[in-house]
Amino acid sequence: MFSTKEMPSPQSLFSAYASMAGSLMLFRSMANDLIPAPVRSYIGAGIRRFFNSHSSSLFTLIIEDTNGMSPNQIFDAAETYLSTKITSDTARLRITKTPRDKHPALRLEAGEKLTDSFEGISLLWTFNSHGQDKNLQAPKDITTLSPLKTEHHYFELKFDKTHRRKIINSYIPFMLERALALKNEERALKMYTINSSGCFSGKWESVNLEHPATFETVAMEAEAKRKVIEDLERFLKRKEFYKRVGRAWKRGYLLHGPPGTGKSSLVAAMANYLKFDIYDLQLANVHQDSDLRKLLLTTGNRSILVIEDIDCTVELPDRRPGDWSRNPSEIQLTLSGLLNFIDGLWSSCGDERIIIFTTNHKDRLDSALLRPGRMDMHIHMSYCTIHGFKLLAANYLQIHTTHRLFPEIETLLDAAEVTPAEIAEELMKSEDAEVSLQCVVKLLKRKKLEEEENGNGEEEEEEEEKGKLRAAKRLKVQPKKKVAGMVTRRKFLRR
Repeated sequence: MFSTKEMPSPQSLFSAYASMAGSLMLFRSMANDLIPAPVRSYIGAGIRRFFNSHSSSLFTLIIEDTNGMSPNQIFDAAETYLSTKITSDTARLRITKTPRDKHPALRLEAGEKLTDSFEGISLLWTFNSHGQDKNLQAPKDITTLSPLKTEHHYFELKFDKTHRRKIINSYIPFMLERALALKNEERALKMYTINSSGCFSGKWESVNLEHPATFETVAMEAEAKRKVIEDLERFLKRKEFYKRVGRAWKRGYLLHGPPGTGKSSLVAAMANYLKFDIYDLQLANVHQDSDLRKLLLTTGNRSILVIEDIDCTVELPDRRPGDWSRNPSEIQLTLSGLLNFIDGLWSSCGDERIIIFTTNHKDRLDSALLRPGRMDMHIHMSYCTIHGFKLLAANYLQIHTTHRLFPEIETLLDAAEVTPAEIAEELMKSEDAEVSLQCVVKLLKRKKLEEEENGNGEEEEEEEEKGKLRAAKRLKVQPKKKVAGMVTRRKFLRR
C-alpha cells in the first residue's frame, strides 16, 4: 500500500525551501537592477489587471498623492477623512504634529486597510506606497552618487462595480466636503493686516489669531447674543439663496456703542464661532481706491473684514497726508470707492464674507453707509447690565450662582454707566471673590457720585445761562426807553 521509497526528511524540505527563497531573492534583486522602474511598474499593473478581471466584480479607484507637479486634492481629503475612521483593529499608524497643529494627527501606514460604508455600499480603502527613481537629471546622493529615490503614496478604493457612478458622483464629493470641514475645525485662525509704513505694499501680513473670546464669554444681553448667532447661522446656510436672488454671498454688521463695551471681543467671538480668518483694514494706510480693490482681491473666502472706528475716517476726501511722504493729490481714497467696495461690483469677488464696521458714534456716520445691503444688522454694545456682570463674575471669579453683594451691585448698575471693560479690570485685581466684588462696588459708587456731580454742574450751568439771557433782555429793553425819552424831550425843547 505504501511506497518503498523513503519520504523526504524535514531537513531536506527546509533546505530546498531556503534554496528556492534565496534564488527568488537573487532574481528579484537582479530584476530591480536590470529592469527600469517604469517597466516594472507596467508589468505589475498588467499582472494586477489580469487577476482582478478574473477574480471578482470589484471596481478599484486609484488616488495618487500628486497629479504631476500638483498635489492631488482628493488624496489629501481622503487622508484627512480616513483619520476619523481609524479603529482599534488598525495595527500600524503614523502620528505627526507640526507647531501650528492643535493636536497630533493619525494617518494610515502603508499596507493598512480600512472599511467604510456609504448609503449601504461597502467600501474598502487600502493605503499603499512605492519608491520610484527620479530621472537622471535629478539631484544625486553625494555619498553614493546614485539618483535619489522618492516615495509616492496612493489609496486604493474598492467597491462593487455596479455602484461606480454613485461613488464617483456622490461619495467622493461627500468626502471632500467632510474633509474640508475637519480641516477648518483644526486649522489655526489667522489675523491679517497691512503694513503701516509710508510705502503701500498691497499685501496682507498674518499672525495666528489666538483670541480666547467666545459667545459664552462676551458680556452681552442673552437676547442680543441669540439674535447674532441665529443671523450668522442663517447666513452660512443660504449660499444657494444668495445666488438665486443675484446678491453677493456676504453680510454686513455695524457694532456701535461707547469704548470698552466689547466690540472687539464680539468680533473675535464671531471669528472663533465661524472658524473665519480676520482681515483688519486700517483705512489710514490705504491711499487710493485702486489700493482698496487690490486688498479686496487678495482676501480669502470664509473671512471677516473689520474696519474699526469708521466714524474717524468717513470723510475720506478731506484726509491729509500727515506723516506720509506721498503727494496729497495722490491720496484718492473716496467714500464712493468704499461704498463700491462694500456692495458694488467689487464686492462679488469672493464668497462667504462678513464685513464689520465699529464706531463709538453712530450718529456721525453717513446714511449711505448704514442702509441694508451694506450694514445689514446694527448691534448696539451697551454699558454693563446685571446679566453682563454675572457673566463676567462667572468667567473671572468662577461664581456661577449668586453672592451677597450681587443685589447691591445690581442697584448701582441701574444708577451708573460702567463698561464691561471697567468691570473686568476690577475683577482682575484679586482672585478672592470678596475682595474683587468690593472693588466693583467702590467703582460703581464712585461712578454714581461723578454722574450726580456732573448732573448738578450741568443744571447750575443751565441756570446760569438762563440768568444771563434774562439779564441781556433787560439790558436791551432799558436803553430803548431812555432813547425814546430823550427824543421826546428834544422835540419839546425845540417847540
